[in-house]
Amino acid sequence: MLTLGALAFLAPWVLLGLGAVPLLWWLLRVVPPAPLRVRFPAIRLLFGLVAQQEAAVKTPWWLVALRLALACAAIVALAHPVWEPAVPVAGSGPLILVLDDGWAAARDWEARRAAADRVLAQAERAGRPVLLVTTAPSDRDGRVPGAEVRPAAEASTIVHALRPKPWGTDRTAALAAFEAARPETGTSIWIADGVADAGAPLLAEALLSVGSLEVRIASQDDGPLVLMPPGTRSRLLEVGARRIAGDGPRAAWVRASGEDGRLLARGELVFDPGEDRAAVALDLPGEVRNLITRLDIEGERGAGATVLLDDRWRRRPVGLVSGGSLERDQPLLSDVFYVERALEPFTELRRGEIGALLANPPSVIVLADVAKIPAADLEALEPWIADGGVLLRFAGPRFAEGADELVPVRLRGGRTIGGAMSWAEPARLAPFDSSSPFAGLAIPRDVLVARQVLAEPTLDLPGKTWARLTDGTPLVTGEPRGKGWLVLVHTTANTAWSNLAISGLFVELLQRLVELSAGVPTDESEAALPPWRSLDGFGVLGPPPPAARAVPLATIDAEPPGPTRPPGYYGPAEAPRALNLGPSLAEATGLGPWPADAVVSPFGTTDEIDVQPWLVIAAILLALAELVASLAARGQILRPRPVAAAAVVLALVGATPPVGAVDDAFVIEATQDLRLAYVRTGDADVDDLTRAGLWGLGTILRARTSVEPGEPMAIDLENDELLFFPLVYWAITPDQPRPSDGARAKIDRYLKTGGILVLDTRDPDAAMGGGGASAATLRRLLRGLSIPPLVPVPHDHVLTRSFYLLDEFPGRWTGGQVWIEQTDGGVNDGVSSILVGSHDWAAAWAMDTRLQPLLPVVPGGERQREIAYRFGINLVMYATTGNYKADAVHVPTILERLGE
Repeated sequence: MLTLGALAFLAPWVLLGLGAVPLLWWLLRVVPPAPLRVRFPAIRLLFGLVAQQEAAVKTPWWLVALRLALACAAIVALAHPVWEPAVPVAGSGPLILVLDDGWAAARDWEARRAAADRVLAQAERAGRPVLLVTTAPSDRDGRVPGAEVRPAAEASTIVHALRPKPWGTDRTAALAAFEAARPETGTSIWIADGVADAGAPLLAEALLSVGSLEVRIASQDDGPLVLMPPGTRSRLLEVGARRIAGDGPRAAWVRASGEDGRLLARGELVFDPGEDRAAVALDLPGEVRNLITRLDIEGERGAGATVLLDDRWRRRPVGLVSGGSLERDQPLLSDVFYVERALEPFTELRRGEIGALLANPPSVIVLADVAKIPAADLEALEPWIADGGVLLRFAGPRFAEGADELVPVRLRGGRTIGGAMSWAEPARLAPFDSSSPFAGLAIPRDVLVARQVLAEPTLDLPGKTWARLTDGTPLVTGEPRGKGWLVLVHTTANTAWSNLAISGLFVELLQRLVELSAGVPTDESEAALPPWRSLDGFGVLGPPPPAARAVPLATIDAEPPGPTRPPGYYGPAEAPRALNLGPSLAEATGLGPWPADAVVSPFGTTDEIDVQPWLVIAAILLALAELVASLAARGQILRPRPVAAAAVVLALVGATPPVGAVDDAFVIEATQDLRLAYVRTGDADVDDLTRAGLWGLGTILRARTSVEPGEPMAIDLENDELLFFPLVYWAITPDQPRPSDGARAKIDRYLKTGGILVLDTRDPDAAMGGGGASAATLRRLLRGLSIPPLVPVPHDHVLTRSFYLLDEFPGRWTGGQVWIEQTDGGVNDGVSSILVGSHDWAAAWAMDTRLQPLLPVVPGGERQREIAYRFGINLVMYATTGNYKADAVHVPTILERLGE
């Protein structure tokens, strides 16, 4: 390496090529440029009879200078200049590079690899071999790779192929790999991840035994963060995190996302000074919470900052139906009081009749002492159970007198075990069988059952018994029905027949029964879940690595993740089980203290600047410039003819659309996504409500259809172009000024080229069937426009069936007439260009950022709002697909839907 002040050359022998530059200069001056060939007609001989013969005898000086600069730039670039190069690592023997590549290295992996590149570059300059040692087990065979001495360039190739692993380091195994290739002397550099393990002190001592040791590590105040799985019993989604090192104030954001990666919620984690733990509670509706599939710490890549969620964290909806009437007068004697208290922390409870609950089907329905189910409800319950629902029934006085046939076992009546009229004492619960869904639960000694409903002894009764009393009689029985389950608890859901309802066991039993709705295996001791999808070192889900193996369900959370059990999802795709790295890191600590002889420094940036890439770019630019100059000197670059240039300019001018000047930013914003537009009226309240309405309609469109509109856009009729929008919504206000001639021309052009203009007078009197005072305002604003003939929307118009089948078009108001252009199919493919109504549709669509409606709708309430949403969807579908649904091929399906 040749050093000239702050500039160093890594291949200085290449600079000898600069000695040939004078010879190159002489050759370029002696050799003349190629002759210029000119083609001309013979008539040219008549001009310029005076003989003037000129020929170049040498290359122009500026071309010589350009070529010399190109040669010098290429030679200096090949010499590999470096500005302020790093000082080579001192010492003799091989350079020992220890690189942590576990989960904690993922958050700043690029910086760590850049630090390793600088170390290897210094070793290559000094001509020293490298002993590369990695500390995380491989994802291919589950073992720490072996170490051997190799050239620095080869070690650099290996480092560039490395990726962080989604599990911790095994420095004990790394020590064994180092001892197998241990040199007599060497210089060690350890790029550490900051997380301690049992083998770290031993590895440090072994490295010091062969020479010096420098530990390069990130700042302890910015150590890795670990995200913990949230609790499963709280109504809130309580997310906790801990930091491995550091005691200063620190903040981070947790993001909750769905299966498609869409952001569903965010919350801030705040670490107070001296605290290593922080938590945030996300208060989400049950429907939104059930969509969450993963949690991540923003800015923290890796498996440690990621938590995958499965069905255990979803709040399943549970319907409660009581056969009694004590809920209001004596709630503690209610049939469902204790069930409600037990399920409330981890489920979404709904109360009502069976038919009402099945209108929005829950995962579980609890029937407390409901002896006779009506025939209509019975017909609806059976297919619901077959599709995966769980029907949980509790016995009681009415049940003992006689129950219907929707039970898992045949019954023979009630039985009193204890009391004043019985010699027997209340019975206790027997241990649960290994095949029971309740296997593994501890049974309190104080749980007693005084009365129960007996089951008829049959050959299949033992297989259906999930819990029994010490005398062998069943207490809980169940059987599968299709994909679902039918379960009967042979005692009451309150304290009338037993004290089970006030015990902790009652909560655990109900939790296990709710989990049945997700298809949780009943035999946890033998189930083995194959790996389905695994997290890589950067926290990205993908195929499992080659070393991954099936994991027993009973021990999936008992051991930390590793090469054979990487974090990710296990089991079937329809009901996977999540394995996260966070719980195994609950007691992880920061790396250190280090031996006294070790030097600890950050692995951050360096002042070294590699100049070679800039010189290569300069040489390429000079080569391109030399090529252009040489071709121009030889006459091989065609000059544009004036006539042709004028023709091109005229063509461009003639191709300019006659729409006036259009703002480029407006055009880009209007065309980068499908946008719904609305006319800016000048009334801020009306404009804000219209924007909220179109935003709410866009939200409904994204949820129900394939249309994904962007943010609504406000347009000024006087200055903005309408042609970019398939639909323009115009809320009519009494004080709105009449459009100018230019604006009316824009509107006419928009209507003639396929756009749809929705005029909403927002007049409740007209919408309710009265006369209304908005007709005069509408006539004033539209005077001078070429408005086509309007007719009431026919019952068979495509607008009534473009997505939903509709026979009315309500908004905030309903009852009035909706008018539409009368078309004959010859213009714009028969698509009507104008729609007029008075129903205030935007007010019915409007919602806030929490997806809550802004204004009430009358008189139909939320059902009317739903029809308004459906009309909005039909309107957008009509605007984007035209008369597609008018094709005859759709008529049989539509008639079938209508029942005609």
